[in-house]
Amino acid sequence: MKEIKVRPIENGTVLDHLPAKSALKVLKILNLDFNSPVEIVINTTSNSKKQKDIIFIENKDLTLAEVNKIGLFAQGSTWNTIKDQKVIKKEKIYLPKRAENIISCPNSKCITNFEKIDTKFNVSQENVTCNYCNKAISTKELSKHFKWKLYKPF
Repeated sequence: MKEIKVRPIENGTVLDHLPAKSALKVLKILNLDFNSPVEIVINTTSNSKKQKDIIFIENKDLTLAEVNKIGLFAQGSTWNTIKDQKVIKKEKIYLPKRAENIISCPNSKCITNFEKIDTKFNVSQENVTCNYCNKAISTKELSKHFKWKLYKPF
């Protein structure tokens, strides 16, 4: 097997054990573009999973809100904070209990689709449910309802 060499980051964040082929989705959610100092490893081998992605983000500490957005589709991944090339904090990314203003409600009659109201969803392992109209979305279908228009295109 060929070894991949990635330059270690001085300070910032490393997202490891992301689902394979999800790195670009994560960059979009974090509103990062190709002008940001980022290194990406896509679909590499893993000891604990068959395949994974890794993202190295220089000079950016993630907020809990950003990590919760990633947790909607990458629970079980790890979030590492790096200072002076050392991991100072390593945490698992969990499925959040709530998702605010990142998912569009698929119910065309929901108030969030015709008034300027932030969307709010309760999250479970099986689905997310709109706080306003109770419309449920399967977690498997979730990425179809992300508000991608909120983020810069690549």
